[in-house]
Amino acid sequence: MEYSKLLDLTADLGYGLAISGAETFRIEESITRILAAYEIEAEAFVIPNCMHISIEPVIGRPLTRMRRIGMHGNDLDAVECYSNLSRRICQERPAPEIAEKWLKEAKEQIRRYTFPWYALANMMGAFGFALLFGGSILDGVIASICGLVIGLVNKWMDHLGANQFFSTVAAAFPMSILAYMLNVYFPAVRSDAVIIGALMILVPGWLFTNAMRDIIYGDTNSGINRIVQVLLIAVAIALGAAAAWNVTVLIWGTPVSSLPVSHALWFECLACAIGCLGFSILFNVHGWGSLLCLLGGMLTWSVYAICLEFGVHELAAYFAGALFASAYSETMARIRKYPALSYLVVSVFPLIPGSGVYYAMEFAVKGDIEQFANKGMTTAAIAGIIALGIILVSTVVRLWRTRKRKTV
Repeated sequence: MEYSKLLDLTADLGYGLAISGAETFRIEESITRILAAYEIEAEAFVIPNCMHISIEPVIGRPLTRMRRIGMHGNDLDAVECYSNLSRRICQERPAPEIAEKWLKEAKEQIRRYTFPWYALANMMGAFGFALLFGGSILDGVIASICGLVIGLVNKWMDHLGANQFFSTVAAAFPMSILAYMLNVYFPAVRSDAVIIGALMILVPGWLFTNAMRDIIYGDTNSGINRIVQVLLIAVAIALGAAAAWNVTVLIWGTPVSSLPVSHALWFECLACAIGCLGFSILFNVHGWGSLLCLLGGMLTWSVYAICLEFGVHELAAYFAGALFASAYSETMARIRKYPALSYLVVSVFPLIPGSGVYYAMEFAVKGDIEQFANKGMTTAAIAGIIALGIILVSTVVRLWRTRKRKTV
C-alpha cells in the first residue's frame, strides 16, 4: 500500500475544498472516508487556516501531513467538483496514481466566469437588493454602479494581495462617497437604499452560513473563528461607510434621508431573483444550480414577507424564512447529489441583515448611542434567529441520516 501517496492525495483534495470555502466537517469527512475506503485508520483536524492529517499504517510508523490554508474563496463549483470526486474515489477505490490523475482532471474541469460576468454579477446583486430594501428603480441603477465600484476595488485589492479587512474598508469607502454625493446633488436619490444594496456584496453571508454549519457539526473552534471573521468584516464595512459619511458632511453637508419605497410582493420577489442571480455568479454557481439558487432566494423571501403580512412578529418571520431556506437546500442537495451549501448560501442571503449593519453604523456616527444599541441588538437577534433556523433543520437531517445508516 502506497500510504504516502494516498496521504498526499487526501491532503491535496482537502486543501482544494478548504480554499474553495467548504465547511470544516465536509473537509474532514472527505479525507477520512477516502482513507477508510482503503482500510486505513485516519484522523483529520481542520480549522480555517490549517489542516492536519494522521494515518496509522499496518506496518511502520504513523504518517502525518500538515498544510497551511491561505485565503478562502467563494467557489461553489469547486466544492461540488471536489465533493463528487471524493464520493467517486470511495466507490471505485482506484490506485493512488489514477486517483491523483482524477484530482488533476477535476481541477481542470472547475468552471470560472469571465470578468464581464463578474462585473455584471456585482451590478445585478446591488441592483436587486437596493430595490428589495425600499429603493426606487433610479436607486437600483445607481446601486448597480456602486456595486461595480466594489467589484473593481475588490479585484484590485486581490491583485495587490491585501487582507480582507482592508479590502472591505477600501471597497465600502468610495462606493459610499459616490452614493452620498449623488444624494446631495439629486435629493430624489435615496442613499440609504443605494448603499445597503451595494454593501450586500461585502456582507459575509458565506462566512456566516459556514460558521453556523461548523457549529452544528461540533466544529466549535472553526465556527468561532469564522464568527470572528464575520464581526471583523462587519466592522470594516461600518468603518468604510462611516468614513464616507464624515467626508460627505465636511464637504457637501449632511445627506438627506427619505422614506423607503413600498413595493408589491411580486416586485420584491423579482428584485430578489435579480439579486440572488448576481450572487450565484459571484459564488461561481453554474447551470441549473443558478436557477435553483434564484428560486430558493425568491421563495425564502416570500415566506418571510407572507409571515409579516399575517401579522407574525419580525423575528418569527426571519425564523420561518431560515427554516424554509435550510429545508429547501437540504432537499435540493438530496435530489441533485450536491452539497447543501450550494443552495443554502444564496437562498438564505435575502434574510442577512445588511440593513441593520448600515443603520447601526449611521446611528453610531451621529452619536445616537441609544439607537445604535437598539439597532445593534436587533441585528444580532436577527442573525441569531437565522442561525437557529439553519441549525434546527440541519440537525434534524443529520440525525435522520445517522439513524438511516444504523438501520441499513
